[in-house]
Amino acid sequence: MSIALSTHRAEFLSELNTTPLIDIMLVLLVMLIFTLPPLTNSLEWPLPSPIPTTDKHPNKLRNVVAVTPDDAILWNGDRVSEPELGVLLGQAAALNPEPELQLVPDGRASYAESARVLRLVKLSGATRIGFVGNERYRKFER
Repeated sequence: MSIALSTHRAEFLSELNTTPLIDIMLVLLVMLIFTLPPLTNSLEWPLPSPIPTTDKHPNKLRNVVAVTPDDAILWNGDRVSEPELGVLLGQAAALNPEPELQLVPDGRASYAESARVLRLVKLSGATRIGFVGNERYRKFER
């Protein structure tokens, strides 16, 4: 039996073999996934009760701004235009103590009109603002 000798020199590989490193990282990843606790889809958070609490402001004055399905703006039940609403909001915001402003946009009212009313409320400087009747839209149809 004879051994053939090669006349050229073997060259060294300068690249690092990363296959074992990748295998170890995958094994560690799988181990991490199995050791994590299962995720739950519940959130423990104390929600406010639907029972109204006592108002910290003794002022019981309220103004109601409603947007109807035909995009009419109502101030305490009376139809007003946008400039009139701006004046009324400014007068209400200037009162001391400031009355509560309740916004009641109808679900069928246009988004553009509701956004204009909200912009007027913001420009008026009113600070005691609340949305009323949102519980009607709590459940959605699929």
